Amino acid sequence: MPKTITQSRPKTSRARAVTPSESAIAVRRSAPSIAFGATRLQGNFTEAQRATVEKLMLEQIDFVDSADFRRANAQRRIMEDPSPVPSPDTKWYQPLLSDRLGSGSLQMPNAPRSVVLTAAQERVIFAQLNFSRFCAAKVQRRMKREGVNAQLARELLAWFDRAEAIRTQIAETNLALVLAMAKRVRSAELDFGDLISEGNMALMRSVDKFDFSRGFKFSTYACRAILKAYSRLGIKTQKHRKHFPVEFDPELERADHVGEVRSARESDTLREMTDLLSEGRAGLTEIERSVIFHRFGLDRPMESSQLTLEQVGGILGVTKERVRQIQNKALEKLRFALASNDRQFDAVPALARN
Repeated sequence: MPKTITQSRPKTSRARAVTPSESAIAVRRSAPSIAFGATRLQGNFTEAQRATVEKLMLEQIDFVDSADFRRANAQRRIMEDPSPVPSPDTKWYQPLLSDRLGSGSLQMPNAPRSVVLTAAQERVIFAQLNFSRFCAAKVQRRMKREGVNAQLARELLAWFDRAEAIRTQIAETNLALVLAMAKRVRSAELDFGDLISEGNMALMRSVDKFDFSRGFKFSTYACRAILKAYSRLGIKTQKHRKHFPVEFDPELERADHVGEVRSARESDTLREMTDLLSEGRAGLTEIERSVIFHRFGLDRPMESSQLTLEQVGGILGVTKERVRQIQNKALEKLRFALASNDRQFDAVPALARN
């Protein structure tokens, strides 16, 4: 008998939570499957809220899964803890704005003592963080099945805002870890600002990936993550220095020898011309001397701007054209006087061009 070939239906893949043994973080992935536009969301929402809902509908929401999230009264037992975790004071954490960075000191003056959480408090706050994300992912899947409406959008925003607030609280509570690890690896090759920035990003990634069900302290996990981030930063810096071994130094740039020689010659010529004018060896009249002094700023510092023909005419009470005629006649006398002394007078035509 001929064999009958049957074509089996392809299995549809469902997002599931990866167990801690399979990965360092248990993640429930809700891949985007619908096209979403902020204009479809009806109701009293701000533009920022519409953009947030659109972003959440088009990306996956990750969280560390736990069996406690699916038990009865999970929200009341996890989110309504009778002993809330204290919020830290982060006003002291301003290392990049402090003028003490140049001295190499990592201790901020008058810094209050950081909030140190117990293991029980860490389990509570991380459970609240991941349960908020778990509920947000559940609302997201429901919106993809039933469609976008105002009620589900508000519920999604509420869980998302709550998760972000808890995430920020955890990171601010452990900011001292970044400074402690930066002090440990401080070296001349790594910039302190880069260490702080890389440490902050590693701390935020640690908050997202920490599995509180394993019973370890968060500081142990975060310190290892921050040190690994600093190690990667050091390797990246070394590669950069191989391509650019010397920092840019303006003093090491190629000298403009020709320009310096020209400037020196012009300065010498101007000095000689000033001597000719002051000693009266050029045979200039009083009005010619006044035009030259005012026109080229010989009576003012060299950095000051020169006066125009019209400005000089306003000072002397003559027209602009008359000032030009007096200037040309005076320059001819100066050229003759300089040539008679066997001097270079390249600067005089330059003055005339100005």
